[in-house]
Amino acid sequence: MSIADGPWTRPEPGFVCPECGFAYDDCAPAASAATVRALPPRYRVPMERSLPGEDLERLLRSRPAPGRWSALEYACHVRDSFALYEARIRVTLAEDRPSFPRMNRDQRAVDQAYNRQDPSVVGDELAARAAALAAELEAVPADGWSRIGVREDLDMSVDWMARNVVHEGQHHLLDIGRALRAARRDGRTA
Repeated sequence: MSIADGPWTRPEPGFVCPECGFAYDDCAPAASAATVRALPPRYRVPMERSLPGEDLERLLRSRPAPGRWSALEYACHVRDSFALYEARIRVTLAEDRPSFPRMNRDQRAVDQAYNRQDPSVVGDELAARAAALAAELEAVPADGWSRIGVREDLDMSVDWMARNVVHEGQHHLLDIGRALRAARRDGRTA
């Protein structure tokens, strides 16, 4: 199962996401903590509210198409992305050019049974991890934004990590909305 229809696009200067409208150049890393702090309530709304008579558990676990993630799986991915980037930023600020493994997002979804997790627990964990990430971003010193961590052949500055995780958090709200609309429209189950 994959969350993307194609290869991942690395956000870089000049990048504007054609789906969610995220603009790399408009995302100020120093302001990213406030953006991350504002995301958990936006995730809670679709995770906790349904229309009268709807089975919210079914909707959250419904996959919009074979090979696509459910709303719950996207929320789990964002929770884990926040934790991943909090750790990567912390290590990058403490070490010279640390190396990081890939997230392996699709395998993680399977290994951690994302679609069987409790949505209210996921919401609480997402909020806690967003708070930890925001605190780490707030603590980045002025000269820390240019520090580099390496993931295989990808050099990731703290500046880039901040922008990328903001894009992840904003973009996957769009994906959750799509998954829920498809579940409502088609009546699919997990």
